[in-house]
Amino acid sequence: MKAGGVEAGEVAKASAARYGINKGVAVLDFILRILAFVCTLGSAIAMGTTNETLPFFTQFIRFRARYDDLPTFTFFVVANSVVSAYLVLSLPLSVFHIMRSAAQNSRIVLVIFDTAMLALLTAGASASAAIVYLAHKGNTKANWFSICQQFNSFCERISGSLIGSFGGVVLFVVLILLSAIALSRR
Repeated sequence: MKAGGVEAGEVAKASAARYGINKGVAVLDFILRILAFVCTLGSAIAMGTTNETLPFFTQFIRFRARYDDLPTFTFFVVANSVVSAYLVLSLPLSVFHIMRSAAQNSRIVLVIFDTAMLALLTAGASASAAIVYLAHKGNTKANWFSICQQFNSFCERISGSLIGSFGGVVLFVVLILLSAIALSRR
């Protein structure tokens, strides 16, 4: 049999280890939120400032491609902007989790909102990915031609914007998993 003092010491060590892990998870959560903010804000800015104009036969007739020509790209910009704003607003709560790593109710709230923002970001990025695919490949059955041969700069920017947004999706998945780990370690 073990003595009572030894058992209490083991419990204290386990509690200290759990506290350290939760604090590490909270710091990683904060860093990932900043990275996700950079990804989503960069994607919104890149898509929102994308336009290209090509001359046709004369100076007076021009073809132009802008992000707001397609409602899907407008939704993409709005979705990324909303998620960026959410990430900025969630940073104070993330700092609170660093200071009080045992907080559980606020972490549950973050998991719920993170999941909603993941859904919004995935919807915007996926819808835009379909349009970007059509811009690159076209669809001969529907008589839609590839525009990326003519509007090369436009297509490069919208493709880069998609990469940043899907990077944000991956970071949100990791954030949700980290929150689940922190909640399970209670």
